[in-house]
Amino acid sequence: MTKKGKLVTFEGIDGSGKSTMLSRLQNLNESSPLCETGTAFTREPTKDSLTGKAVYAAIENHVDPLAELFLFLADHAAHLDETVRPALAAGNLIISDRYSDSRCAYQGATLEKTIPDAFNFVRRLHEPWTVKPDLTFWFNISPEVSCERCKDRGAQTKFERVDFLKEVTANFKKLADAEPDRFVILDAEAAPEVNEKIILEKIKTL
Repeated sequence: MTKKGKLVTFEGIDGSGKSTMLSRLQNLNESSPLCETGTAFTREPTKDSLTGKAVYAAIENHVDPLAELFLFLADHAAHLDETVRPALAAGNLIISDRYSDSRCAYQGATLEKTIPDAFNFVRRLHEPWTVKPDLTFWFNISPEVSCERCKDRGAQTKFERVDFLKEVTANFKKLADAEPDRFVILDAEAAPEVNEKIILEKIKTL
């Protein structure tokens, strides 16, 4: 990892512990660097960028699903240009809470009644220009537990419905089945310490 950067992504439905794990690794990295050339922690949608704000506004205002998809794509493009590619060029390890696979899973579900084979439509939109992750951790959790966790923390959005999340989970499974060498499936209901150990061991092999 001293010569070439690596991209690691965390995927899964809300309430699966992705953001909590990212924070744990950030804290660990401060005392024991995960990569000697530097580690960047990021997320999609981006938080404070113009494109990221547009995505969050679209989610809150229930815009057309297709328009929402293209806002996500615009944010992904900006994220690649401003964060991902520079970090990889510098030889850094970059860890992202959500990435393009979330679009395939979520927008593949929201557009299912609008566009034939929406899952593959969304995937094909990314393929010519995105940066493929070296390693993806799928935090797999039951939709029922996910909704309970989101409700408990007051963080529910329009996406947090059990029936919808079952479709999203099925799409994540399609992605993991298609690329078993890239995906590591984690039990998101296990103790964080258990998954942290698995993640650190896998990152060391990059």
